[in-house]
Amino acid sequence: MAAPEVHHLFHAPIADHSFSADRNTVAVARDTSVEIYKRVANSFKLKDELKGHDKTVTSVDIAPNSGHRNALVWEPTAQGYKPTLVLLRINRAATFARWSPNETKFAVGSGDRLIAICYFEQENDWWVSKHLKKPIRSTVTTVAWHPNSVLLAAGSTDAHARVFSAFIKGVDSKPEPTAWGERLPFNTVCGEFMNNSAGWIHSVAFSPSGNALAYAAHDSSITVVYPSAPEQPPRAVITVNTHLLPFMSLIWNGEDEIIAAGYDCEAFRFRGGEDGWQLTGAVEAKGRPDQDADQREESALQMFRQMDLRGKVKDDTQLKTVHQNTITHLRPYETSGGYLTKFSSSGVDGRIVIWTL
Repeated sequence: MAAPEVHHLFHAPIADHSFSADRNTVAVARDTSVEIYKRVANSFKLKDELKGHDKTVTSVDIAPNSGHRNALVWEPTAQGYKPTLVLLRINRAATFARWSPNETKFAVGSGDRLIAICYFEQENDWWVSKHLKKPIRSTVTTVAWHPNSVLLAAGSTDAHARVFSAFIKGVDSKPEPTAWGERLPFNTVCGEFMNNSAGWIHSVAFSPSGNALAYAAHDSSITVVYPSAPEQPPRAVITVNTHLLPFMSLIWNGEDEIIAAGYDCEAFRFRGGEDGWQLTGAVEAKGRPDQDADQREESALQMFRQMDLRGKVKDDTQLKTVHQNTITHLRPYETSGGYLTKFSSSGVDGRIVIWTL
């Protein structure tokens, strides 16, 4: 695997990141603003700063979403980025935002036990929102769209991953029937799945075909659901329990691999199908297995010298991983033939890393 492309943007946490279609621009959520970086040669340089929020920005996806109770849609103009306010009609913080694949609407999870589905109303020249409410019983932590831009998966702190219909009349055309459902009026619950340990759901994602759903929970597990037919039990629900720290984000690589990352500061690969899934290892190679005997002997000798002189080996807070703190989000970066060739990660260490598979 080629060496990862590491961009240390600043010494502060990155809550979320999103690349433009040409991959030459990246938006990052930092504190109460969204920073826009432009690629210059082999690095990213700060180009613009979008300020319009008075609370921490928690999510960014083309347009930012923040920790107060409204969202902003930013449109590029000759004079810079122009903000348009979207009234979410919520009484708690907005936590997570994602545009639908066809970019006609976006979903915003919140601490108000609901999801706001926002879309542009042509007659009034205004962004409006409808609410997905039942049966959510706690803060929505993550959302992900189905490839058809109608179905929406959501995870929350009530330990449930759910699949909803976010069909908006006049905005969406009637979707093709899927294993998740055929008749899909707004707020139809197409699937509801609980984590075995009642842990918070940190991330959800549909497979590229939309015929499987994966979610990561706070008990360090990954669960994959294969639906069978509308209003029928799923064909398979497979949970992989690990001894790692919890995963904060996951993405699919084709239909048979999932990449997940979180508090362990590195990404891990899972492979499988309806017959079962398993953890296959880390994405990055750590250490130097080709180190020869003389180098190992010198290293051991140096260790004992440090112990003799200082009573300890050394003050080493450097991790062996590329990221030096929790990975907050993974994003597809480049695909070929239905599989990822590159993906990106952002972390609490202020780094954005582009990985080659």
